[in-house]
Amino acid sequence: MIKTIINAWKIADIRKKLIFTAFIVLVFRIGSVIPVPFLNIMEEIDVGKTNTILTYLSLMTGSAFTYGTIFAMSITPYINASIIMQLLAVAIPALENLQKEGEEGRKKIASITRFVTVALGILQSVAYYFFLRANGYLMVDQNGEQFAGFAGVFQALVIVAVLTAGTAVIMWLGEQITISGIGNGISIILFAGIVSRFPTLIRQLFQYLNTRRPVYFVLVPFVCVCFVLMIAYIVFMDNSERRLTVNYAKRVVGRKMMGGQSSHMPIKVNMSGVLPVIFASSILSLPGTVQMFIKNQPAETSFWGKFFSAFQGDSWVYAILYFLLIIFFAYFYSTIQYNPIEMANNLRKNNGAIPGFRPGKPTSDHIMRILSRLTLIGALMLSVIALFPIVYSLICNAAIPPLEGAADNTGGMTISLGGTSLIIMSGVALETVRQLESQMMMRHYKGFLD
Repeated sequence: MIKTIINAWKIADIRKKLIFTAFIVLVFRIGSVIPVPFLNIMEEIDVGKTNTILTYLSLMTGSAFTYGTIFAMSITPYINASIIMQLLAVAIPALENLQKEGEEGRKKIASITRFVTVALGILQSVAYYFFLRANGYLMVDQNGEQFAGFAGVFQALVIVAVLTAGTAVIMWLGEQITISGIGNGISIILFAGIVSRFPTLIRQLFQYLNTRRPVYFVLVPFVCVCFVLMIAYIVFMDNSERRLTVNYAKRVVGRKMMGGQSSHMPIKVNMSGVLPVIFASSILSLPGTVQMFIKNQPAETSFWGKFFSAFQGDSWVYAILYFLLIIFFAYFYSTIQYNPIEMANNLRKNNGAIPGFRPGKPTSDHIMRILSRLTLIGALMLSVIALFPIVYSLICNAAIPPLEGAADNTGGMTISLGGTSLIIMSGVALETVRQLESQMMMRHYKGFLD
């Protein structure tokens, strides 16, 4: 990867794109520290250690959410809008037809996605405003009370408008990277937000070492080695694929004999990417989010107290449900994205056939069986990455006695950087390197005149 970046830097055109991409990322990080007007956030907002939608947003925004900055919503509204459009394209025939119209259809879908992004940005900004108001993070008047009447409405409109505008600006910055930079702009911005949390992770590891407990002098290096091995595992998982052999029949076109070749149809093992993990974590964060808005918290011994504690990130029930939902959404996503009947029909139209299977239904059934097996394997491989930080923290909390005087009465070691972040980071890095290699190959390709 480093060698590819060095070689790409030597090419003037690609160097300009890399500099432009770095400049956009710098603008994004500057906007992530500019506070929103009328907020009084002196230190990081406490989103709690439980599993809530706030901890998820804090992770995806690079802590911009917890500091109340103009980019606090980050790129999450655009990601949610893209997922919604993908699901609606399956249910609404008009959107499905737009996808098949080529470049013009994709432009129309992209335009609709932008409007949906702004709408979701407004909804999330309003919810964020009420959260800030309920927890006393808004500026108050001289009497120490929250603004009411026209002043309160004006304060709310400014906060919501600034947060929504920040969402639109980030979306525009991402599109500029896609057009004039390197890689997918939205992915690059998401990558930059996650990487910005690395100093927090490093500081957290040093805090464990500063406790002078012998167990942490073993666990901290072990965690670092595990992160490196997990990244290597993600790279292996991303590059794994099943290749179906396809033979093409011979046919006469004019005076030439065409076809008669053997090729392959690649199917990735992890065909759904990180989406099953995102869907599963979003659903499991809903009970914790509801609990956060309850004023009178239920007792831990009551039914509702046990119910909410089961959905916290340090619960074995949460880990089991997380595992099951990842497998479910992996099958769900592969079902809506891959149609074995359409794949079999395309092979038959191109005079192609899989050896040992007749065209038509036998071919589609064979592809369906392969997709089902690969989906299960990919979901299991994905679950290993997603569940490792959770299981590791549970084992450490159970095995290590609590530290005397600890506020949270825990002695374990919690990993703040989850498997979702590692999958996104590794996937974006691999895709960006592939684009760099393809662009370098285009500039060094020797044609028949050389």
